[in-house]
Amino acid sequence: MNLSYFIAKRISFRRTGGFTGTIHRIAVASVAIGIAVSLISFMILGGFQREISDKVYSFTGHFQVMKFMSSNAFEESPTSTNSNFYQNYTQNDAIKHVQVFAHKPGLLKGDDEVEGVLMKGIGPDFDSLSFGNSLVKGRFIQFSDSGAVNEVVLSTKIANKLMLDVGDRVIMYFVQDPPRFRRLEIVGLYETFLENFDDRIILGDIQTIRNLSSWTEDQVGGFEVFVHNPDNIASIQKPLYADLDYDLRLISIQDKYLEIFDWLQLLNNNVYVFLTLILFVAAFNMVSILFILIMERTQMIGILKALGARNRQIRRVFVWNGVRIIGRGLLIGNSLAFVIGFLQDRFQLIPLNPENYYMSFVPIFWNWPVFVAINIAVLVVTTLVLFIPAMLISNIQPIKAIRFD
Repeated sequence: MNLSYFIAKRISFRRTGGFTGTIHRIAVASVAIGIAVSLISFMILGGFQREISDKVYSFTGHFQVMKFMSSNAFEESPTSTNSNFYQNYTQNDAIKHVQVFAHKPGLLKGDDEVEGVLMKGIGPDFDSLSFGNSLVKGRFIQFSDSGAVNEVVLSTKIANKLMLDVGDRVIMYFVQDPPRFRRLEIVGLYETFLENFDDRIILGDIQTIRNLSSWTEDQVGGFEVFVHNPDNIASIQKPLYADLDYDLRLISIQDKYLEIFDWLQLLNNNVYVFLTLILFVAAFNMVSILFILIMERTQMIGILKALGARNRQIRRVFVWNGVRIIGRGLLIGNSLAFVIGFLQDRFQLIPLNPENYYMSFVPIFWNWPVFVAINIAVLVVTTLVLFIPAMLISNIQPIKAIRFD
């Protein structure tokens, strides 16, 4: 067995009591708390970013494809499902799903109130499974092959303003010349807690918009594109643009809702600063504790030197001792973080105010590559700083060390 490692095991806190044992336990606790807090922070950050991103993507897709327009009107210029892009998108392995959409503004009239809204027309190809997490009451629209259905899904915010509920019937006046209206039945309520959607968008049948705009059956406002891996949106955008027809443009949802995604990206900086502080505190603690342990074992160092041990061998004793402390701290810290994360993910024990945080509970995201990277970073940084106090051993003289008290 390696002599340095053998001595390190003999002087570990399992085999010592009193002050030295207490110091070991404090060191383990500091590493465990630091790694646990870091892991939980990244779990919550990842969960928060994922929840917000998924809500936006479930409503809009990852990209939108539509015709070039000379204005920022709420309504799109019609394009055709006979376009080369729509007919051949299945040949692109990066694309998961494409669905049609169209928008039309109008006034939604309740019993006593009127609210300006934007109807988003969708069809049977709409990904209702992804959107299902936002549907809080009622059901989704049931489309018909024979014509338009007058069913709509409202946000709870709009429904509360107009004092409406599932099962109620409303009249929507559409902004066009001449103005026209439709009697609609509310079949469901959704809630994303995002003002961009909850404040103004209702979901309806795209056939209704076709009829109001005098479009043909193949005409739509645009296409919403879902990709398999949203993390690679930047690399997918350029080849996807190359597949478009000459009169179509590609809009990244991250660019369209830049304020949301920039805000989510900004949150990363806070966590990185926090992780840096945790690493600094853990490294400082390990240096301080190793200094104390060397002072505690000065006589042992003098005896080992008197018996012929080299400085390098003695330094390894304390480095191994520090590594054992770090390893135990990492084990306890990871266990603590994963237990807390599992309980929160499974039982949603910690609630949030959705008006402030856009969700009703603290979300958890299991990003295993990040967890491994954090553990490696803590292990490497704290192990490297162990050599700083270990250099003190070279200056210890055997005769003075043996007499040290």
